[in-house]
Amino acid sequence: MVAPTLNTMQRRCGFTGFVALCCLLLLECLKVAGNVPFAQEVSDLHWHRAVATWYGSPEGDGSDGGACGYGSLVDVKPFRARVGAVSSMLFKKGEGCGACYKVRCLDKSICSRRAVTIIITDESPGNYGANIGRPHFDLSGAAFGHMAVHGRNTELRNRGELPVVYRRTPCKYRGKNIAFHVNSGSNDNWLSLLVEYEDGDGDIGSMHIREVSDILFFHEYFDYIKSKWNWSLPCKGKSRRANRYIDKWQANSNEWIEMNHLWGANWCVNRGPLKGPFSVKLTTLSTGRTLSARDVIPRNWSPKATYTSRLNFL
Repeated sequence: MVAPTLNTMQRRCGFTGFVALCCLLLLECLKVAGNVPFAQEVSDLHWHRAVATWYGSPEGDGSDGGACGYGSLVDVKPFRARVGAVSSMLFKKGEGCGACYKVRCLDKSICSRRAVTIIITDESPGNYGANIGRPHFDLSGAAFGHMAVHGRNTELRNRGELPVVYRRTPCKYRGKNIAFHVNSGSNDNWLSLLVEYEDGDGDIGSMHIREVSDILFFHEYFDYIKSKWNWSLPCKGKSRRANRYIDKWQANSNEWIEMNHLWGANWCVNRGPLKGPFSVKLTTLSTGRTLSARDVIPRNWSPKATYTSRLNFL
């Protein structure tokens, strides 16, 4: 067998590197929408006893804002008329925000067999909120009335307080993807995000952001080698400039910065200066499912803006 010449080995090195780079780019493109591994459902097959009340106007949508910080979202679909406040044991100091429950009243003479689906947006007031051992749902007038059989909504609301049963159910926002609202006051040194329209668990156990995108590095590096090496990937160590690209990527592309739970459904990171675009990784509280939305917040982000991803848990 004839030993390969130096030129042959260089061409092979270049071609192999080019193929490797293309494979990495392909993987990034496949992952760009996010990472949603399989996990158990959040559904609860068992009904649990609680008490329910209602507040606001009889056909009202619910509290505007509330202790979760959803603001005016509660006034529009899919939140509209489906929101509720819960006692401390379900609110979980804000970590229960966004979770969904089915609630059904028990009096067969007036209560419908169907349950209403409630999205947690607030904490119950007064003694209900402080009573850790007693599950309580404080529903919007519209949601409370929907538990009645047809035509007896007002009569049911006149009861004021009802024994009910409840169970956890997956959240489903048809036609919606997870969105991230940048809260007012956010800047290059302090970034606060509110998560919206999370299917499945609905709750959040942890959040991380990442400043530098893998795909940005590959685009820059690919353009560089295309112009300098005629589509061939140089072996590491041949070029200081190429090594700087590699070092930059290795140092930044995999660094997820942990965010702190601020209040309600709001999370923040106090570390600067921060530069977009930002990728965001969510881990749910209930089942530990993880989702990564790559470069969902653009380089020129601004406070009070909402940025929608291309994915969701369901």
